[in-house]
Amino acid sequence: MPPKLRSALALAGFLAAAFAVAALGGYATASSVKSWYPTLAKPAWTPPGWLFGPAWTVLYTLMAIVAWRIWRLPAVTASGPTGRATLLGLWWLQLALNGAWSWAFFYLRTPAAGLLVIGALLALIGGLQPRLARADRPSALLWTPYVLWVAFAACLNLSIWNRN
Repeated sequence: MPPKLRSALALAGFLAAAFAVAALGGYATASSVKSWYPTLAKPAWTPPGWLFGPAWTVLYTLMAIVAWRIWRLPAVTASGPTGRATLLGLWWLQLALNGAWSWAFFYLRTPAAGLLVIGALLALIGGLQPRLARADRPSALLWTPYVLWVAFAACLNLSIWNRN
């Protein structure tokens, strides 16, 4: 297979994986976002509902691009804490945690469970940031909005848990 085609297929695969998790999260969220979530006490700084879709579309796209960039690293960087295999393994783990949050918070309607999941997610993606910086600086820059958004979402989750 030609390298450019292989690379394009890899990017498509990472995009498909990220958006499959987004779709599963959307499924988990759909039953509660209009019925249960509006009844919760939320802080005044809660973003408007229309913002979440566009924000997550950008973030899932950036996540996929980061995975693809890491996948493209030279084989010499395949092992170790900033190696390709380690970084991709952590990428898959964060994707699973990302999806699990929607199920914990919205499907189970349990802000405390959501807080546990998002805390683990934030620790993982925050810890991944410096590893990405060592392996591929552009990936670390692309990852930054995700870390910032999840940090904000964790604060929002904590506030909702405290108020309810």
